[in-house]
Amino acid sequence: MSVSSSRTRQRPLRGGGRRPVAWVVLGVLSVFVVLAAGCHRREADVEPDERHSADAERGGADMLLTADDLGADWREDTRTGPPPWPWEQDSCPDYRSSDYPAKAHRRTAVERYYRPAGGSPPVHHVVETYEPGWAQRSVDDVRQVLLRCASYLVHGSQVSFHIVDSHYLGGLGMLIRGRIERADISSAVTYFVMLRRGETVSTVSLPDSGSQAAVDSVAAKAVARLG
Repeated sequence: MSVSSSRTRQRPLRGGGRRPVAWVVLGVLSVFVVLAAGCHRREADVEPDERHSADAERGGADMLLTADDLGADWREDTRTGPPPWPWEQDSCPDYRSSDYPAKAHRRTAVERYYRPAGGSPPVHHVVETYEPGWAQRSVDDVRQVLLRCASYLVHGSQVSFHIVDSHYLGGLGMLIRGRIERADISSAVTYFVMLRRGETVSTVSLPDSGSQAAVDSVAAKAVARLG
């Protein structure tokens, strides 16, 4: 499903599509970036240089979206402890965590989930602040992940990523489409809005509502939160 405004209807952001699609997404949750819980790893599995990131002071919560930014039916679910790097792809055969050094240079990282009524897929927002010079390096690392893990098979589903707009919002960030496809059921699509301002990187994932305007509205609010 494309986000092109010429092919989508202008309607508010909703919690997701038909219930069977939501269950397929949940079935491959651990490999689809941060669609809900992300690719969290146990502390014992984290390399020493990455633990520096996990132990960093938390901050930047004021840069996270609020539930009101998404609509009246959304509720916030803030997690304690800093989140992992949003683009870990441990199930991708060509992914090696050590190839992406920027995540070890985060100074702060916070996250928030937003859950609608009815059990539909959630929205997820991560805000990371990096040591000087490392935010752009993090963006470069994401581009490499999207290149190496553009498409791969896991748990009977084909996971794929496509950069829809590499200069989204006038060059402030990227708009990325993630898709899970199975032969026996409709595709599940999530959009990722990645923004950088200075040494801060903001990443929002949201289920496809079929509306370009809805994606752009959330993205604009995330930009405003960056200040």
